[in-house]
Amino acid sequence: MGFRNTRLRTKVTALLLSLAALWAFAAWVTLREGVNLLWVSQLDSSIISPSEPLLVELQKERRISVVKLSSSGIRSRKDLENQRKQTDRLITAFKESATSGIVDFALDDEGSRRLTDVFGQLDTLRQTRQAIDSGQMDRLRATSTYGDVIDSIYGLYGSLATLDDKTLAKGIRTLLGLSRAREVITREDALVAGALAEGRLTPAEHAQFTQTVGAWRVLADQAAADLAPSEKANYDKLVNGQSFTRLRNLETLLSEQDPSAGSLPFTADQWKTTADRALADLNTLVLTGGDRMVDQAVPVAVNVVIRLVLAGGLGLIAVIASIILSITTARALFAQLQKLRDAAHELSDDRLPGVVERIGRGEEVDLAKEAPDLDFGDDEIGQVGQAFNTVQRTAISVAAEQAELRRSIRDILLSLARRTQGLVHRQLTVLDVMERRETDPEELKELFRLDHLAIRMRRNAENLIVLSGSTPARTWRRSVPMVDVVRGALAEVEDYTRVTLMPMGDVVLVGRAVGDVIHLLAELIENAVSFSPPYTNVQVSGQLVANGYVIEIEDRGLGMKPEDLEANNARIADPPEFRITGAARLGLYVVSQLAKRHEIQVVLKPSPYGGTTVVVLLPQELVQLDPTPESQDGGPRERLPRRTTAVATAIRPVTAENVRTLKPARQAPAPEPAAPAPAPLLTPVEPEPEPEPPAEPEQRPVTEFTSNGLPLRVPQANLAPALRDDTPTQPDYEEDDDERSPEEIRAMMGSLQSGTRLGRSEAAKMLDEQSRGEA
Repeated sequence: MGFRNTRLRTKVTALLLSLAALWAFAAWVTLREGVNLLWVSQLDSSIISPSEPLLVELQKERRISVVKLSSSGIRSRKDLENQRKQTDRLITAFKESATSGIVDFALDDEGSRRLTDVFGQLDTLRQTRQAIDSGQMDRLRATSTYGDVIDSIYGLYGSLATLDDKTLAKGIRTLLGLSRAREVITREDALVAGALAEGRLTPAEHAQFTQTVGAWRVLADQAAADLAPSEKANYDKLVNGQSFTRLRNLETLLSEQDPSAGSLPFTADQWKTTADRALADLNTLVLTGGDRMVDQAVPVAVNVVIRLVLAGGLGLIAVIASIILSITTARALFAQLQKLRDAAHELSDDRLPGVVERIGRGEEVDLAKEAPDLDFGDDEIGQVGQAFNTVQRTAISVAAEQAELRRSIRDILLSLARRTQGLVHRQLTVLDVMERRETDPEELKELFRLDHLAIRMRRNAENLIVLSGSTPARTWRRSVPMVDVVRGALAEVEDYTRVTLMPMGDVVLVGRAVGDVIHLLAELIENAVSFSPPYTNVQVSGQLVANGYVIEIEDRGLGMKPEDLEANNARIADPPEFRITGAARLGLYVVSQLAKRHEIQVVLKPSPYGGTTVVVLLPQELVQLDPTPESQDGGPRERLPRRTTAVATAIRPVTAENVRTLKPARQAPAPEPAAPAPAPLLTPVEPEPEPEPPAEPEQRPVTEFTSNGLPLRVPQANLAPALRDDTPTQPDYEEDDDERSPEEIRAMMGSLQSGTRLGRSEAAKMLDEQSRGEA
């Protein structure tokens, strides 16, 4: 299953690599034979050829050393010194040839180990010679010591006979067996020559002689059994010839002689002549067989070369042709697949979103033009391309239907929201009329509750309008004090009594952003109140900063995880497309849309009290310094009208000393042309004191009449001047008739707070009365 999921390019590459590996294996199998022949040739020239004369000279030195141990004559000592010099010269040449750089590559581990053993045995010759010269070694030990050195060389020969051709390898092993038999004969010759020089053969030497005779005959017979028929005939002729017959006769005489006899049955000259002739004939047989092995190796080498050319050259040509064909085919295949892939990406990344967006805007879409058929040929990939064309048309059709469905749903939501908004506006108007004419505190309290619920319903209706991509109808033309904006947001929060409002400063908000900022703050404050314990408060504060105006909303709840904070901040900064299935947190989506509309930055961060702090940064374009403090009535700013006679407690804003200079709010035109210049921006503009009217004992209002002759009622006309409220009951603000201004909301909230305090006082009195009655 893993290989099925592999990319096509990887599969083609694996196929080419497997083909190349197969060719490399076949070429190596053939090349290995040629390399083996090359290594054998190198070993023959570097090790075997230099060691053969060394082997002969060691055999001669052994014979002369044994003779020297039997006779202390000057001639034998001089012959030994000359032989040792000849042997040392050949040892030096052998070591130089065997330690050349290329021999290390030709030898395997076994061959390297045996070559090291040969070098070690050759180094022991110095101690052996010293022992012979000092007379500390007898003839048997000297013969055995030289035999160990010579045996190490034959062991090296055995590790080098590693030809892959079985016939050649068998012939080489047979010749080595005959050469070992000749070595045993030379060992026998040295032992007998020493005994002849002394004139007697000790019982130990006699036993050793008998074993040596049996050893060379066994080795020769075993090697001869593996000879080719032609070679076997030459061996039989040699063994049955005159030289070996005389050698066997002398060996028989010496073997049958009593070991205690004081003399030998033949002379030294007879033995030397017979032994030299037999060794020379056997050596000729071995060398002749080696030459024939070389002649047989020539066709094998030629055959190896031919197979190497066929497997290497022709196979390489076939591999190269296969690679070229595979690459060209794969490129054409990849080009078609990439074209199909690019078409799929274009459909998913460009066409479908574009079609959906255009349908969402209500445009007509030509599906045939938006999804032209792609031509991929008539092969298998072309058939896949035709299927893709069908899928493409179907996908665009479905996307168009889905986009039309979403647009329809969005229009339905917007229509329902507009209707709900209109009904809520009418409901608020009715409640306003009822609140004004109601005098019963309990009934007024219930009306305030209905009024508050209606305001929250209006915010929910506006949420649907925002989710539908439209703009709510509430707008202001003139600036509104920031504290009134925040109070208007509090009026739309259910549990507003838990919110603590800090001083907001003498700052006004431009009219075009008042409705959206009220809505945004209401959503954030509602969220803070909802996700914090009921016994905690939510604090709202604001101040001027270098980049505008900051409002902080801090709760004392459980807070949010860092990953949740990061995800919510990302959702607010870059709001995703609204989907009906992703309506888990509509409040954050509404906040993000409102903030995006006015470039307002909203950031959530951990609060040091364990909850969450929301930082709302209003840009400089939306805020202005208030040139008219709250303590003065009238002026150029738009004050939010009151809807009830109750007056909320005003919070005196505090102006910071290090705030950034902002442009003041637009002031109303002065009544006279020569009006005094305004004060600096950071200092609230104090209006000039008006001249006090002349004191009159009593001022009576002028009675006005309607067209029917009835007197016109003027509110507060009969009140004392100190008790009059100059705020008009129906202010002139540029809102829809069914909208409520922030000033009205502030007045209503003040009345609600007064009623709440009254209710708490009455509840406390009832508890006191109950406790007194129980006492």
